[in-house]
Amino acid sequence: MANPPSAHFTGYASLFNVPDLGRDIIAPGAFAQCLRKPAARVAMLYQHDASRPIGVWQDLRETAQGLWVAGRLALGSDGGRNAYALLAAGALDGLSIGYRTVRAQPLPQGRRRLLEVALVEISLVTFPMQPHARVQRLEEARAAHNTAFFSQTPHLHMKRRLTSWK
Repeated sequence: MANPPSAHFTGYASLFNVPDLGRDIIAPGAFAQCLRKPAARVAMLYQHDASRPIGVWQDLRETAQGLWVAGRLALGSDGGRNAYALLAAGALDGLSIGYRTVRAQPLPQGRRRLLEVALVEISLVTFPMQPHARVQRLEEARAAHNTAFFSQTPHLHMKRRLTSWK
């Protein structure tokens, strides 16, 4: 497989008001303070491993659903090429946030509502803590044809996943 000159992708790294597997619930607005810094200051890692950066985040924003992200894989690195190959094959599509809790509200049954977090990194992962935090779209820019190819395979259909937990 020839390496494309760039590989961009988008998805949701966190969903609001949806419990994760650790029973945390992210409140809308929880990322507002930390999103004031440039997106590139938040590390893009593979499987939360700080020794394995794989690209850069180009845009991070809160929407009504959660934390929407847009990133670019570093295809000049082994990690970026491997992540691209796994995304394109459908073997990897999870997103997971690494953060420090700033403010939280305790809830019954050991849950907590995270009111403010300091975002440290966002990783491409095999098994996200929030099962519906996934890559939605993978874009491969093909310079030779000066066009873009968009991959939206069945494993990347976020609309289906967003409605499955309601």
